[in-house]
Amino acid sequence: MEYRRLGKSGLKVPVLSLGTGTFGGRGDMFSKWGNSDVAEATRLVDICLDAGLNFFDTADVYSRGASEEILGAAVKGRRDDVLISTKATFTMGDGPNDKGSSRYHLIRSAEASLKRLGTDHIDVYF
Repeated sequence: MEYRRLGKSGLKVPVLSLGTGTFGGRGDMFSKWGNSDVAEATRLVDICLDAGLNFFDTADVYSRGASEEILGAAVKGRRDDVLISTKATFTMGDGPNDKGSSRYHLIRSAEASLKRLGTDHIDVYF
């Protein structure tokens, strides 16, 4: 696998990453993309790691957080072997501050993502 430096972050990332939009399959949009459960996601992570791909991308909005939960379960016990990116900004609730790029929303979103992922850090946050 070819790796490249990610800007000035100090991270070396593979030229490919696995997007996890199919993990969970909840909601109108994401149910059409796929519905990988923990077992299937774990198998996909295994295949990726065997090929040298260790970068996994998710977002809080993917299946209303289920994608992050499933990814977290799939990498459990090997968190130090993977890089995880996640995203925020899109609507995650009915409140006026449950969307957007305000400091308030992004901090709350990051904390919720950490909990769903079952980890103490996010490697790349969009």
